[in-house]
Amino acid sequence: MVTGGLSDRIGRKHLITAGMALQAAALAVIAASTGFTGWAIGTILLGAGTAMFYPTLLAVIGDIAHPLWRGRTVGIYRVWRDLGYAVGAIIADLLGLHAAVWTAAAASAATALLVAFRMYETHPRRPGQTRERDISLP
Repeated sequence: MVTGGLSDRIGRKHLITAGMALQAAALAVIAASTGFTGWAIGTILLGAGTAMFYPTLLAVIGDIAHPLWRGRTVGIYRVWRDLGYAVGAIIADLLGLHAAVWTAAAASAATALLVAFRMYETHPRRPGQTRERDISLP
């Protein structure tokens, strides 16, 4: 609830970038840990990172998707998100749990970099400021 409102005030891009980077770091802590303390710290950081980017990604969909196809857009996003769970399970089965967590950490770090360099800000922060582009129905 906090980060969704925060993204309305400071914009979407930086919360997504920071959240994905924090998630990557948290997954690295979990993968490198052998005891309860490391796992506990990693999962707390993982929750904080996820709280930063997940509601913000949904807000981005609200910013750019036409209302008539916004629900479908959320569904497509969730299909890709859920596919990651299946791929992670396959990697864990083939290479082990640590390899799966390290792979997820690498994917999260790559996503953070991709967002930092390729994403445009979708939420105008000042009155009268417009988005760089808007996706709408043809």
